[in-house]
Amino acid sequence: MKKLILAVAAVMVSVAAFAQGQVTFNNRVAGVVDARVTFADTGQGVGAGYTAQLFGSADGANLSALNPTTTFRTSSAAAQGYVNGVVVDVPGIAPGLKATLVMRVFDSTSTKVGESLPFTITLGGGTLPPANLEGLAAFTVTSGGGPVIPEPSTIALAALGIGALLIRRRK
Repeated sequence: MKKLILAVAAVMVSVAAFAQGQVTFNNRVAGVVDARVTFADTGQGVGAGYTAQLFGSADGANLSALNPTTTFRTSSAAAQGYVNGVVVDVPGIAPGLKATLVMRVFDSTSTKVGESLPFTITLGGGTLPPANLEGLAAFTVTSGGGPVIPEPSTIALAALGIGALLIRRRK
């Protein structure tokens, strides 16, 4: 009987060690959070072609990527700048404990174009509902749509090719 109780206790401790808190990844919840993401140069909300991802940790250092990622709403200009809400698991941090999170925005080439300031929340999950992103503030990102600048090696190769054509033409 003691072995059975010991085994059950060991299973419960191991299950508790795998507990993970959850957060609702949504930057617009009426009366709770309104953290629109806009372009710094135009003030328009981020929309099609951009994704957002949460990064987090218990102590605010060594932030790790949390999944899933999400896209931005595109239904209207007023909706742009807000993500399509999803529930995100925060592994290694049990429900009821605090986690420091950062929201990062990526363009279609997976290049980071901006991130929020770090904020700390108490995670939900388990018997608790997922926490909202209270503390997340609105922020701006760069458009990433600047001119394409060729690499120096590309320019050198083009110059070499033109030089070769000119030399061949003279002969």
